[in-house]
Amino acid sequence: MTSTNTGRRVAVVGAAMNRFGRYPDLALHDLGWPVVKAAVQDAGLERGQIEAVFAGSGFAGRLPGQRVLRSLGMLGIPVVNCENACSSGATAFRQAWLAIQDGHYDTALVLGIDKLSALGGGVLPGQPDDADVAVGMSMPALYSMRARRYLHDHRLTLRQLSQVPVKAHRHGALNPLAQFQNLVTVDDVMNAKPIAEPFTMLHCCPTGDGAAAVVLTAASKVERCAQPPVWVRAAHLTSGVYMPGYRDMTSPEITLRGAKETYEEAGLGPKDVDFAEVHDAFSIAELLYYEALGFCERGAAMHLLESGATSVGGRIPVNPSGGLLSKGHPVGATGIAQLCELVWQLRGQAGKRQVEGAKVGLAHCTGGGIIGLDHGACAITVLAR
Repeated sequence: MTSTNTGRRVAVVGAAMNRFGRYPDLALHDLGWPVVKAAVQDAGLERGQIEAVFAGSGFAGRLPGQRVLRSLGMLGIPVVNCENACSSGATAFRQAWLAIQDGHYDTALVLGIDKLSALGGGVLPGQPDDADVAVGMSMPALYSMRARRYLHDHRLTLRQLSQVPVKAHRHGALNPLAQFQNLVTVDDVMNAKPIAEPFTMLHCCPTGDGAAAVVLTAASKVERCAQPPVWVRAAHLTSGVYMPGYRDMTSPEITLRGAKETYEEAGLGPKDVDFAEVHDAFSIAELLYYEALGFCERGAAMHLLESGATSVGGRIPVNPSGGLLSKGHPVGATGIAQLCELVWQLRGQAGKRQVEGAKVGLAHCTGGGIIGLDHGACAITVLAR
């Protein structure tokens, strides 16, 4: 494969995030500005060297970027706010990458942020005018159906599926920024509060609050930065296609198509990926994405998991951060938090969860449920050192 990128090379030179969790007493701007400041400092730059800011958020309301930047005196520059459901942060990253690649700016910051505790907890609300939502569809219900179908088709058990959150928490326990840093057993997962059969609470990612930020710069400017560059090989975004009637719920169309296009854009294949952060909002999702991203053949995801290949120390560690199941999922912040993990892993700064010899990392983030679509958006990013 050959890369389709034709513009300037772009690197990530700064990364920061807070520990995801519930911060009901913090205003949105107080959740975000320390992370922006830390990312700029990590890059070894001054605030005035940031030429534009791209902010991703799903539920923060109007102008989240400006509300955060006001506290730092960083206004007066272009600020672009992006909403694309769970792909909001990753979408903002792609817009910043394109803007630098095309020469509009030399250096930009991307912020992902959301404060879901302000919604009062529970399942995130869908659009009331969507026909599926109107009859009671929710994300836990949707993924529980996917799980039932996949377990049936491949003759797997719920105990086997419960190994996914066990692995997530094992990795999350090594991540000081994860919302949950506790070890769990298969029995813990099986006996947790029921949510949507066959899921228990530990099969589902938590909601919470969080912020993450990265700094991007053109290749010509990396020498002024304090950190070694981590290069953007691809930043792909696609939307779901409308498929009325029957569709295979165990085959995520948007990720299959997006992965193929991303690999072509990056000039790489799945065998070149050393580790990945994927959108494991529910336990079954991780298995589906092993297959859709080309890490194994269809139907072989459980074998890949049980072999240890997707654990830290294995052939293709998936979600060394703990993933959404353990690290947390503040929607708009998730895509940028995934990229922070890629950056730290590729720099060799991931501590006890470090993937040895990592040279290429992939981040995958899907967003939104709309009737007739697998998902509304899918962002896949490839970074390399």
